[in-house]
Amino acid sequence: MSRVLIVDDDRRLLRALAINLRARHYEVDTAADGTSALAAAGKRPPDLVILDLGLPDINGVEVVHGLRGWCTAPIVVLSARDAQADKVAALDAGADDYVTKPFGMDELLARIRAALRRTTADLGAATVRTAAFTLDLAAKRATTAEGDVRLTPTEWNLLEILVRNPGKLIGQKQLLHDVWGPGYEAETNYLRVYMAQLRRKLELDPARPDHLITEPGMGYRFEP
Repeated sequence: MSRVLIVDDDRRLLRALAINLRARHYEVDTAADGTSALAAAGKRPPDLVILDLGLPDINGVEVVHGLRGWCTAPIVVLSARDAQADKVAALDAGADDYVTKPFGMDELLARIRAALRRTTADLGAATVRTAAFTLDLAAKRATTAEGDVRLTPTEWNLLEILVRNPGKLIGQKQLLHDVWGPGYEAETNYLRVYMAQLRRKLELDPARPDHLITEPGMGYRFEP
């Protein structure tokens, strides 16, 4: 079953969409604002996001930016804003589709199915191999010479941002924002703890990592 995260401050619409999707055997999480959406996505990574732009706390485009830092799930914007500038801003931020309210449920379901089909095709070969470990990003499976390694959702989110940007330095603030959400940019101890956990689980020598590299005072990078 695919997991869908629905983000909308209209409680009636949120409930109606959740009922319709669950009736069609999707797993559904809901959020009524942007902060809750980023937290929910970090806790239970979605396979697809349905996102309203007019949220009460932060603009939906900022939510797209926040998700795109680590999440490859397709994002379908569902908004009453029909101006071309709004559509362009959302798509440029990383949204995959834009549906204008009011909308037909059959059309929305068709767009969801199409987006999930594209993602399945794109992620089919999403495998990262190093001398120490192998990651199947589509299946969210990590293995070492000793076998499968269990990673928490937060560890996966952090690791996936790094491995999808090989060799690139990712700043501390960006990682904290993208994994934990707005308001966590100063919690650098989170990164130290979680990176240490990932090294213990994946590196051949956690004290001298070859792949999960710290750039002191700046951020982290993945070396294949």
